[in-house]
Amino acid sequence: MRSVSISKIILIVILCSFIFTLVSGCSQPGLTSADVHRKHLRTLRINQQEMNADIDKTLLLDEPSKLTEKRIP
Repeated sequence: MRSVSISKIILIVILCSFIFTLVSGCSQPGLTSADVHRKHLRTLRINQQEMNADIDKTLLLDEPSKLTEKRIP
């Protein structure tokens, strides 16, 4: 008798988590495969740019700013 109630509870928890995943927008049903591919490429490109900027700053390869601190009228 107890195993039946535990299995029902487990089934309800799994069903609720599946419904929550669909409602929360994790599946993104409105995107095509091309859209997803573009998003992945954009994310990879941005991550690579950020990593290169961090490496340049660490190795002191970034150039100092040519901007002045004084306001020019």
